[in-house]
Amino acid sequence: MGIVIGIVVVYMLAMLYIGYKSSKKIDSNEDFVVAGRRLGPFLMMGTLAATEIGGGSSLGVVQQGMQKHGLSAAWYIMAMGLAFAALTFVAPKLRETEVKTVPEYFRRKYGKESGVVTALIMFVPLVGLTAGQFIASAQILSTMLGISYKFAVVIVGIVVTIYAVMGGMWSVTITDFVQVFLIVLGMAAAIPFSIRYAGGWSNVVANVPADTFNLFKGYSPIAVISLFIMYIGTFTVGQEAVARYYAAKDGKAAKQGSLLACGVNLIYAFIPTIIGIVMLALINMGKFGAEDFSSVGARYALPVLAARVMPPIICGLLFAGIISATMSSADSDLLGAGSIFANDIYKQVIKKDATDKEIMKMTQIMMIVVGLLALIFAYFNTSGLINILTFCFTLRAAGTFFPYVLGMYWKKSSTAGTIASLIAGTVVVVLLDNVKVLPGLRAFFGGQSIVPGLIVALIAFVVFSILYPSKTNSTDLPAEK
Repeated sequence: MGIVIGIVVVYMLAMLYIGYKSSKKIDSNEDFVVAGRRLGPFLMMGTLAATEIGGGSSLGVVQQGMQKHGLSAAWYIMAMGLAFAALTFVAPKLRETEVKTVPEYFRRKYGKESGVVTALIMFVPLVGLTAGQFIASAQILSTMLGISYKFAVVIVGIVVTIYAVMGGMWSVTITDFVQVFLIVLGMAAAIPFSIRYAGGWSNVVANVPADTFNLFKGYSPIAVISLFIMYIGTFTVGQEAVARYYAAKDGKAAKQGSLLACGVNLIYAFIPTIIGIVMLALINMGKFGAEDFSSVGARYALPVLAARVMPPIICGLLFAGIISATMSSADSDLLGAGSIFANDIYKQVIKKDATDKEIMKMTQIMMIVVGLLALIFAYFNTSGLINILTFCFTLRAAGTFFPYVLGMYWKKSSTAGTIASLIAGTVVVVLLDNVKVLPGLRAFFGGQSIVPGLIVALIAFVVFSILYPSKTNSTDLPAEK
């Protein structure tokens, strides 16, 4: 265990060092928020993939593959990859906007009020998402290294906040690039050791139900489509994801990076899935029992397996990879929250004459504030509050998606249509998720309330944009006033 802990400690220190070195490349707010718009396709690939591959895409998929989904657990990640492929069609447009945040687009396209409202809608869930990722990272760290949860939260919160604040998007991108290889290679390394422990692949197949290899056992085709649509919606308007497209050096790099990220996800999707299937076979063979997970839960089946079958050095790399999966999402949420507050609330409402340096400093200050808030929420594990905040994650995509995307292509996109879309999408999601209206409709779309929310928001946006069209009648984005 000493070797494993040593590798994880070295990994944490390396992240801090990258943050320090990245800080030397920061001269302006644009450098800090969108890395000076200099990301090539490979850095784009790494940061896109790492940002969206988190604890659910690693430990969660292993658990799904082991329990009831079998091979179909891979859809959770494959749908993500297909969403990146779909975004290649709009990636050049996203880059051409030359904005730093999503609310900036709304402000310039639909007016200041739309920008402020969008900023608030997008800022709040990022606080909850950061806290959620801190919790996931701390639970993984404490489970795998045998330290207390609260001590692990403090370590994770401090490390992520420091390296993200020091280097902004550049440090987040570089750490993401390192982390995606740790995640993919570390997880992949577990496969041969686990199969050998089972006595070969033929033994694995012989000790799991036949329908384990049914690609639609746990996800129906409608559920897969709904998952795909949900990812497109959240990747397109979520600051933590779309900022990568803003940071690309040009439209071609944005498109290529998105396509490469698709490839990484499609390949990676089957790695945790296969591990889960092998784990199921080992349980059925009697090599693992309920007592092996009694203290940590089925979600941590992979660490339990790795500790038993893998050499300490490889096990340490795997543990570092699993931890990095959640940390790479936390740093992006943190940067997204800070950049939206500074650029779209502080600059537009609080101090309109703020200089570029002052905006960058406010971004860093707010990142520290959000990091501390998320650390406190995670430390006391206030799951109820975090669930409320992260619920807004769905709200932000439901109402903002079509005004954002169609505004780049449709000349009649208007402020009235945007307001109607924001209201309609929000109301539908709230009714389906909280009031539990029409539960059968939500179930039909695989539990994704965002899909009917998007449908209603689209209708509202189109109807009100036709009735009250834009006065500019153009898809061009006006310059910042």
